[in-house]
Amino acid sequence: MNIYTRTGDAGQTSVIGGRVDKDDIRVEAYGTVDELNSFLGQAVSFMDKGCFEDLREDLLQIQHELFDCGSDLAILQKGERTFKVTAGMVDALEVWIDKYDAETADITRFILPGGSKASSALHVCRTVCRRAERRVVTLARTKEINPEVRRYLNRLSDLFFTVARTANFREGVSDVEYVRSAEVFKPKS
Repeated sequence: MNIYTRTGDAGQTSVIGGRVDKDDIRVEAYGTVDELNSFLGQAVSFMDKGCFEDLREDLLQIQHELFDCGSDLAILQKGERTFKVTAGMVDALEVWIDKYDAETADITRFILPGGSKASSALHVCRTVCRRAERRVVTLARTKEINPEVRRYLNRLSDLFFTVARTANFREGVSDVEYVRSAEVFKPKS
């Protein structure tokens, strides 16, 4: 089997249920999710297996779920296939957010992205995730989508923020507070 097909040479690509232009907002949305998945793979590669085994396993599961998001976004017309992303997947993200947040100290101010390599890479994932969410919101204005994908990406960016802080904590690196920030966060209850 050849990796190249030549079918996209004229500027179109196949989606589930037809073909669209390669710059279609649908392709932009699932392409940004794919980009996020690549950055997530890079972030995981910066994590020591001993210190981050649990987190690495959770993030690998998220990589599979990001493929599910892309698959759902590639469905041209409802009824072509059953959606893969579910409310239960969003609920699971919330459980992980709470679990990893419990490891970190309270913050009261905004923090700057950075710290350890793993934390920095996870902050990149957070920002790319937000861009993917924006692309999905744009797509949903004109096309029917699985609304759980939008919810999933919204929650996932919160998880990336949390695990970026967890990565710094586990590696003994302090988060850097934004010095011009007022106190905007309440302590954990």
